Amino acid sequence: MEIKPFENKIWLSTPTMHGDEIKYIKKAYETNWMSTVGENIDQAEKQICDKVGCRYAVALSSGTASLHLAVKLAGVKPGEKVFCSDITFGATVNPIVYDGGVPVFIDTEYDTWNMDPKALEKAFEIYPEVKVVVVAHLYGTPGKIDEIRDICNKNGAIIIEDAAESLGASYKGVQTGNFGLYNCVSFNGNKIITGSSGGMFLTNDLEASNKVRKWSTQSRENAPWYQHEEIGYNYRMSNVIAGVVRGQIPYLEEHIAQKKAIYMRYKEGFKDLPVKMNPYDEENSEPNFWLSCLIIDKDAMCKQVRDDGDYCYVSEKGKSCPQEILDKLASINAEGRPIWKPMHAQPIYRNNAFITHEGDGRARTDAYLSGYAEDAGMDIFNRGLCLPSDNKMTPEQQDIIIEAIKQCFD
Repeated sequence: MEIKPFENKIWLSTPTMHGDEIKYIKKAYETNWMSTVGENIDQAEKQICDKVGCRYAVALSSGTASLHLAVKLAGVKPGEKVFCSDITFGATVNPIVYDGGVPVFIDTEYDTWNMDPKALEKAFEIYPEVKVVVVAHLYGTPGKIDEIRDICNKNGAIIIEDAAESLGASYKGVQTGNFGLYNCVSFNGNKIITGSSGGMFLTNDLEASNKVRKWSTQSRENAPWYQHEEIGYNYRMSNVIAGVVRGQIPYLEEHIAQKKAIYMRYKEGFKDLPVKMNPYDEENSEPNFWLSCLIIDKDAMCKQVRDDGDYCYVSEKGKSCPQEILDKLASINAEGRPIWKPMHAQPIYRNNAFITHEGDGRARTDAYLSGYAEDAGMDIFNRGLCLPSDNKMTPEQQDIIIEAIKQCFD
């Protein structure tokens, strides 16, 4: 069956607006509170605290800014190592480097596609001096938080939680954004709720929230003039952006329900294919289902090769690969994406340590250079992809996407 391209592109994930946003933007305009103070900021911070269940929130210009100040607050000094998730977006890792920290990448486990507690335990055996662990929740799915937290407590390390992708997700009834000493969320344009940009720093520590609030406004001292006694940053969220966030927050649960329906329709639609959906701990966690992903069974993979900028594959009957599926989606005007390429395989970080549950993940040099190292992260990257997950996609459009993917295995 020939599938005709969609007239209007089906995107991976785009903002879903409701009308309240423009009301608060207009209010900022009409009251002339257009800078980094105002009612929208105050209310957005309060609403996020109420949603997540934390005590303090500081609205910032991005999730990356929040992570940077969290790392600074944790006292990471130049040359000090920091353990961090391996399958994640670069924004989880780059803030460690801003002030001279050195990321050490911890391999991924298959149950949730997040940081492997066994690999983390091995990492502390190799680098017992490490005192900061940055944990991301991939695609809105919580990791094995209890195990990770127990290991960190045993080794006297703190957790910085990157909940940029997982706002509204929960683990054992507690929402992500509560499990670190310092926690970060994002309102980037493709997130579960958006401000077009922006992020927040979350904590239960009043002193920490006050410090971040000060740093984010150029570290201005309490004086009649502009007085500065330490380095500051222009990281505060604007009252205009906060108006968008404020208008989005009441719809978080609605967006999550829509995203979950998309995930479940894919799961049902692919039940006869040699693929699986991105997994989660059904007993202990409830993701926000931000992005639906699939991973192809190993014995159903056609030949595929990717380097740092290009790819090729050989189509085989009954088999497929991520790049073939992504090309098929593009041909019908739908957007998919590869899984985040693991940080340890990124050119900029290839000299950084990488730890698996067996120990030094860099030891398998030949396998690594071939692009098929037997670590979980590269395996998921090689066999997985992100599916169109826009919550404005209709069930009928999703059925067409499912049929297109089935054709890749014919």
